Amino acid sequence: MDWITPDWPAPSWIKAVSTTRQGGVSSVPFDSLNLGDHVGDDSDLVVKNRQTLAEMMSMPTSPAWLNQVHGTEVVTLPLAVDEVPDADASFTEAQGQVCVVMTADCLPVLFCNEEGTQVGAAHAGWRGLVNGVLEQTLSKFDEPSKVMVWLGPAIGPDAFEVGSEVREQFMAHNAAAEKAFKPHKDRWLADIYLLARQRLQSAGVTQIYGGEHCTVSAPETFFSYRRENRTGRQASCIWIGTERD
Repeated sequence: MDWITPDWPAPSWIKAVSTTRQGGVSSVPFDSLNLGDHVGDDSDLVVKNRQTLAEMMSMPTSPAWLNQVHGTEVVTLPLAVDEVPDADASFTEAQGQVCVVMTADCLPVLFCNEEGTQVGAAHAGWRGLVNGVLEQTLSKFDEPSKVMVWLGPAIGPDAFEVGSEVREQFMAHNAAAEKAFKPHKDRWLADIYLLARQRLQSAGVTQIYGGEHCTVSAPETFFSYRRENRTGRQASCIWIGTERD
């Protein structure tokens, strides 16, 4: 299985990974490591793919999957057995509880405090981002200014075409968001990575990493809803390991 490991100075017992589309058992157009159970793939194959992820990463528990709704709700792990809440982010202070979000162009964001005692994961499409899902996730941490953040694979700034209403909503919150939009025909190209950095910086975060991928332009590596519409989902996960230095 191919995966991406965040390049950030998190404590060694903090485990984090972002998957690619490679290494699973799903068939076209979900080939092959589709982790989404809501996209029309064979449910048995999705279960196998999720088991593969957990086994390959030696996860202490199964990831706490969410029913993502492009909102700002943040749940705290552990959840009740078999609970799949409507939420777009999760947070935990408990060892071995795996926070996870699924994406296929939207921005996955992983959080960790400097002490390695609190972690979180957020799914930030433009709606969740403009409405504050990152700020809501940060509010769970004791000291947001001591949180490091990693921006996972998302739609790149040369591929994210949006209408004026999206630009206006971001600029209504922060006029500096104008820098994240470039004119494109009668629409705009948006830099979701820059928009996320701006929101995080305004919330006091100074340690921001990642943000170099484009899911749309790398079809062999990533699922992309905008590119293919009917496609799978990759996942970004983080947890506090059970063994500390």
